[in-house]
Amino acid sequence: MDRTGYRERASSVPGAVVWTSASAGAPTGQVLPDGCMDLLWRSDTGRLLVAGPDTVPQPAEGRPGVRWTGLRLSPGHAPAVLGVRAEELRDRRVDLADLWGAARVRPLTARVAASAAPGTVLEAVAGGGPAADPALDHVVRALIAGRPVAAVAADLDVSERTLHRRSLAAFGYSPQLLARVLRFRRALASLRAGHPPVEVAAGLGFTDQAHLTREVRRFGGTTPGALQPGSGAKRSTAPPSGSSTVA
Repeated sequence: MDRTGYRERASSVPGAVVWTSASAGAPTGQVLPDGCMDLLWRSDTGRLLVAGPDTVPQPAEGRPGVRWTGLRLSPGHAPAVLGVRAEELRDRRVDLADLWGAARVRPLTARVAASAAPGTVLEAVAGGGPAADPALDHVVRALIAGRPVAAVAADLDVSERTLHRRSLAAFGYSPQLLARVLRFRRALASLRAGHPPVEVAAGLGFTDQAHLTREVRRFGGTTPGALQPGSGAKRSTAPPSGSSTVA
């Protein structure tokens, strides 16, 4: 899906982003893991969907002329809104009605369909839910900073086993896998900004460039070189996550 059809803005929901995507062409990209979960509206089917946390690249979905609107919730925040453990939605896209029931979702679907700004309705849904545990944001920040899992558990005064259990429920990942996904996203941004793979590997704490290559293949389905400017790889933004993707 051509990136020119993608737009996003900061949301009134803390840490979230509202995005829209539409294209005149067929989707060509992949949705890459980012630790986030999305509440989605698909114009052609009139469906409200939920995109769970990914561990592998997901194929783009949609048809030419289809418009997507999404609310991308930051890592750990969606389960409180949706009332479901993140691990139950890992690598899945499901109808919101499957989680909340048709009776609850039907009037919400009608509101979104009738609105000139579907993203605002999605924000209202998420904003009306319970707040996420503030400790989850600390986990994300600490892992991005490179703190060991044992140290993060100590920060929260819990055992590593308890942190593992809470991480699966909130993020859909173990703390170790969440750290890898978050580092992959930082590497992705650096590579796309034109930084050499060897520099990215050293700067983000990979063992060596080969380690970076393995992680990019694991989560991105490609090579670091293919993500560099001028590589010829097609860059796109495709539903259902709205995250930057690469074909």
